[in-house]
Amino acid sequence: MPMNHAARMILKALSFDGIEVEASRHLADLKRLDPMKIFYKTTDEKIYNGEHEVPVRLFFSDEEMKNAYENKILVNPDVLLFFHGGGWVTESIDTYERICARLAGETGHLVAAVEYRLAPEHKFPAGLEDCYAAAKRLFTDYRELRLDPERITLIGDSAGGNLAAAVSLLARDRGDFFPKRQILMYPATYNDYSEASPFPSVKENGSDYLLTAGKMQDYIHLYAGKEADFQNPYFAPYLEENLEDQPDTLILTAEFDPLRDEGEAYGNRLEEAGNQVEMHRIKDALHGYFALGVRHQAVRESLEYIKAFLRRDDSESEKGTLEKA
Repeated sequence: MPMNHAARMILKALSFDGIEVEASRHLADLKRLDPMKIFYKTTDEKIYNGEHEVPVRLFFSDEEMKNAYENKILVNPDVLLFFHGGGWVTESIDTYERICARLAGETGHLVAAVEYRLAPEHKFPAGLEDCYAAAKRLFTDYRELRLDPERITLIGDSAGGNLAAAVSLLARDRGDFFPKRQILMYPATYNDYSEASPFPSVKENGSDYLLTAGKMQDYIHLYAGKEADFQNPYFAPYLEENLEDQPDTLILTAEFDPLRDEGEAYGNRLEEAGNQVEMHRIKDALHGYFALGVRHQAVRESLEYIKAFLRRDDSESEKGTLEKA
């Protein structure tokens, strides 16, 4: 259903620049008060990035899967290794429980959500290294964990999409493991949300649709540890000159999102480098739409794309399909 004039005016009134970190975190934490969480099937684990303990919450698709895990008889489950969004500054596993539980239930996958460290207390690359450590643990200790690395998919939304893409680049460059698939939902892939941005969506959608270009500029400056980070491809994956040998990729973008064009441009560059890429632009959607109710059309549409992508054999992969509004 197209966005009407009244909805646009309300969104415009709620769209403002500037990030106050503690206030933004308190607002995000309201999502912890989820009455449905008593029904989620979860357990908490941890991995280590050096001496730092990284919490990981497992979300099971059903009680049978959870019981099999607890009784150590769960073997080779399909896994979504999930990195949450929040501008590298806010959000947590707790605030993403509904999304992760939904992904587990809809896909039948075990969802492993990573509680990576946040900026500005922990600047780049701390959060990325936490995500990488979690991925390395799953991919390289798969026999101990009773996993099949071919059945592990990286997934993240917004800043989490940035982290998933960066983990894939790091995995190739370090040679520790090789993810077969990645799902990037409205990912942040570039380093500039000022007037100098080359992407039209930053200007077209950067002031009236909740996530503003000004907020993104604040987020990315809070994430950066030093000026040189802005030119680091693990900080902004679009900057990577060599995008060969990357996982099969599904990219979902939102029509009214300042990040729309950079996500699609990253997908185009992945495809040009010889990778299998599937892209869909979700009509009438805003940045962060996947947190809406499961009955929302954009959420249902995205879940169908995700499930089809996870089912698809390599020989059936669609290459470079972009559905635009």
